[in-house]
Formats: sequence, structure tokens, C-alpha cells
Amino acid sequence: MSAIIIDGKKIAEQIKAELKSEFELLKNKGVTPGLAAVLVGDNPASHQYVNMKEKACRELGIYSEKVIKSKETSQTELLDLINSLNHRDDIHGILVQSPLPDHIDEGRAILQISPAKDVDGFHPINQGLMLAGRPRFLPATPSGIVELLWRSGYKPSGKHVVILGRGYLVGRPLAAMLALKTEKGNATVTVCHTGTPDIAFFTKQADILIAAIGKAKFVTANMVKPGAVVIDVGTNRIKDPTHPKGVRTVGDVDFENVKEVAGAISPVPGGVGPMTIAILLTNTLKAARKEFSYA
Repeated sequence: MSAIIIDGKKIAEQIKAELKSEFELLKNKGVTPGLAAVLVGDNPASHQYVNMKEKACRELGIYSEKVIKSKETSQTELLDLINSLNHRDDIHGILVQSPLPDHIDEGRAILQISPAKDVDGFHPINQGLMLAGRPRFLPATPSGIVELLWRSGYKPSGKHVVILGRGYLVGRPLAAMLALKTEKGNATVTVCHTGTPDIAFFTKQADILIAAIGKAKFVTANMVKPGAVVIDVGTNRIKDPTHPKGVRTVGDVDFENVKEVAGAISPVPGGVGPMTIAILLTNTLKAARKEFSYA
């Protein structure tokens, strides 16, 4: 029997519907939330993702500004741009789309964003506040995964969660969020990475398996415990001569085969991606409300 498909697009639409009245309330008070997305280079997936964010902003009446810079943009130019956005009253949230060109230090770019406008939740101050149990902005993708599980009825509390990948964008913050003693956490968490021997030994123990390793179709059916919940964070572009564009996007999970073993599974696309955008909008609302008192 095939797994239940966890529809991230549907759940994201529910979140956006909940937010709509909140955004309208703010606008009635004379505040139009503003989100700036900075895109450096010509990565097709990044352009597509930023366009999706713009569309979501328009649907909710958020002012959206896309700033596109060439791949030759210097580190200094990018930092100056971020600093100018920090000082604009009409911009409440700033995100710098990853990945950046190799010559730019992504960590320095994140540090340049004002913590009060860091709606992606990557700034070390915001990550520290999360670990301290006083979150301002939760990281968009990890928080989207937590909401996806929670709203689908697959609550992590008391479960063994195995995360593939320890990156600072997903793996590390997600592990912390799921391990914290909170209503939507309280799980036993194992993080696997390139230094883990026999990854399948761990994945086959997972009640909830989250793949964020960046390798197309890495998780195969024989790596999954029957009935497990599988969340696929991967977005890998592979060649496909049958596709009109010659490429298609697949996840880190061999979806067609794993769905015959898992109890529930999120697809790519239509799983985690829409949830990331929904949380980004949630964080933008918080930033526009200025509902936090600390610097």
C-alpha cells in the first residue's frame, strides 16, 4: 500500500489564509509590510524560488522588492546593499537568496542583515535566541518542516527523528528545534552526515526520516523503516530529455520506490518548498508588527 502524500502546498495555503486577515489589519493601521529579496547571480532555481516568494507576497498584499545583482558583484557591494536595506523604513524583512557566488562569503552577508529584519532566521543572534527558547524568527525551512509534520498529524514528540545533513540552513537548526522541550519538538534526534558510517543503519531506525543531504534520490526504499514518515527537503536538478526544459527537479529521496515502504511522504516539488515560503511570510508579519522587545 502506497504512502500517504503529505501535501505541503495545501498546508501552506492554510497558513497563508490564516495570515491574510493579519496583514490586512496592519495595512488598515497604515503599515504595509515590505520584503526585499536579494539575488546575486543567475542560478535558475534561485530565480524561480524568488519569483514564487514574490507571487506569495502579492497574494497577501505585501510590498515585495526583488534586487537582482550580477554574479560579478563584489562582497563589499553586497554588504553595502544589505546595509541600505537595513535602514529603509518600508522594508521590514530582508533575505539573501542562497547559494551565492563562490567569491562571496555567505556568512558575512547574513551577519550584515539586521537581526530585526532577518526573516529567514539565519543570523547568529536569531539562532541563539531560538536555542535559548526565546525565538524571534525561526529559520524558515526548518520551521516549515516542523509545521508540515505538526499540521499533518505526525507529531515528533517521543519519536526517533533521523536527519540526513548537518548544514546551517536546515540540518543543524532543525535538529535543535525538534530536540527542544516544546509542544512541536521533544523528539529523540539523530543527525547523520558525511562522517557517519553505515547511514542506512540509522535511517532504518527512524520513525521520522528527514532528508536534507543534497544528493538526488539518495534515500532508497531499503533505507526506510516500513511505515516511517519521510520528509524530503532536497531540490536537485537532473537531466531529463523527456522534459520540455531538458531538466527536472527531484528530491533527496527515491520517491517512487520509497512511497511503497513509507507510511507518509512529502513530494518534491509540493512538499517543503511551499512551507518555507509560508514561514517566510509569517516572519515578515512579525517583523512588520515589531512584536519583539529585544535588539
